[in-house]
Amino acid sequence: MNCSQSILRLHPNDNVAVALAPLHAGADLGGYAVGSDVPAGHKVACNALEIGVPVVKFGQLIGRATQRIHPGEHVHAHNLSFETGDKFAPVDDRKALALPEPTRTVFRGYVRPDGRVGTRNFVGILASVNCSASVCHAIAARANAELLPGLQNIDGFVPLVHDHGCGMQSSGEGFEALLRVLKGYRDHPNFGGVLIVGLGCEVNQVTLYKPTNWRDARISTLNIQETSGSASAVAVALEKLSLISKAANEDMRTECPVSKLTLGMQCGGSDALSGITANPALGVASDILVGNGGTSILSETPEIFGAQHLLIHRSNAMTGRKIEGFLHWWKNYAAKNGATLDNNPSPGNKRGGLTTILEKSLGAVAKAGQSPLTNAYAYAERIDTSGLVYMDSPGYDPVAATGQVAAGANLIAFTTGRGSCFGAKPAPSLKIASNGGLAQSMPEEIDVDAGPIATGAVSIASKGLEIFERLIDLANGEKSKSEMFGYGDLEFVPWKIGATL
Repeated sequence: MNCSQSILRLHPNDNVAVALAPLHAGADLGGYAVGSDVPAGHKVACNALEIGVPVVKFGQLIGRATQRIHPGEHVHAHNLSFETGDKFAPVDDRKALALPEPTRTVFRGYVRPDGRVGTRNFVGILASVNCSASVCHAIAARANAELLPGLQNIDGFVPLVHDHGCGMQSSGEGFEALLRVLKGYRDHPNFGGVLIVGLGCEVNQVTLYKPTNWRDARISTLNIQETSGSASAVAVALEKLSLISKAANEDMRTECPVSKLTLGMQCGGSDALSGITANPALGVASDILVGNGGTSILSETPEIFGAQHLLIHRSNAMTGRKIEGFLHWWKNYAAKNGATLDNNPSPGNKRGGLTTILEKSLGAVAKAGQSPLTNAYAYAERIDTSGLVYMDSPGYDPVAATGQVAAGANLIAFTTGRGSCFGAKPAPSLKIASNGGLAQSMPEEIDVDAGPIATGAVSIASKGLEIFERLIDLANGEKSKSEMFGYGDLEFVPWKIGATL
């Protein structure tokens, strides 16, 4: 990483550098001048680029010049584009990063009957269908007001509702995805008990969610149509929850190895520094966790497009084939809906300096650190191997995180450069800023500031260790900024695949 006071060149082969602060026209960059004002986080050319020449960042192709570019000129959407047929580098040539030793390799969690460990002890109120959503919220409000004050070992009653469950096929990809999500939350180790609430006539019947791996007193179901109506359903639910919560309140934290942690990794509202600071630092934290027997989940298939070769290079043959299969499915899915996988980054990403999907993806996969990829899973499929794993999902953060939690994530780490507001109950979410400006402007949202990495004030490895240690704090029960605000109820968004009928 070649860093000056004003620009950052990430790889010796790069022909663009990143502006660390706003650059003004005429400023000297050491042998060439800035051609026009360049916002912080955006790219400047390090040498002359002719039309069609590959533009290289992170040592990888991010697109091609669409017009002649002079040294010091701003490189962005007006003179850089990506074509689907462009070839990618075959391997990752980055040098292995030495990992720091953590000071703690245990945490205090809730051991569940299936051997998994919770970092929280919530009671969940799950809607089987959108028709029961309002009743679920009413149940949670009553339970938190009337039952929770007498329950010292429960973190709260969580209503998790969604917008489907009926008006859909009773088989196929969409229905199977919803089943996996709700069953994953039903059995999640961060829930000490669960009540599933349906209307009664929906496609997604509550009878599909018979208890597994729970004691009889820990799970129950309810159909509103089997009571006198909404108010009666709330009253019946409170009776059921009083028994569930009494059992859950007996749970106590005990010492557990960090190998019992499963980390879901997310990035949202990314900027050009996300792939330079926050994501690589999270990659270090992931490597430390994996090195101590834990599990990390990378997801968001549309946002690894163009960087998949870096993951497949680290995978066994089976895992590599699964990732290629996910991408093939996504290309067809996008085409059927009149879209392409390169219609990204978002407007906010572009304002932050990201130009093409390749550039965004190369930064996004930095969250995966350098561990081998041991397996790949369908959306919300239960993770049954340790190590670094991949889970198929959309790039939309709430949908991706919902799938990761359903798969077993008992912690979420979320990097952002623009300032995402997010939580993922029942899993606590750690928010990591890619730049100091964001950490200062939105201190109510940010738990860790990775911005000093860009100026060389701290190393990626040391910041990664800090993130790992903060994750242990969360696993022990300390609340993140998003938890303190109350995020997580409304960010439950199962992936909706297929037609609404």
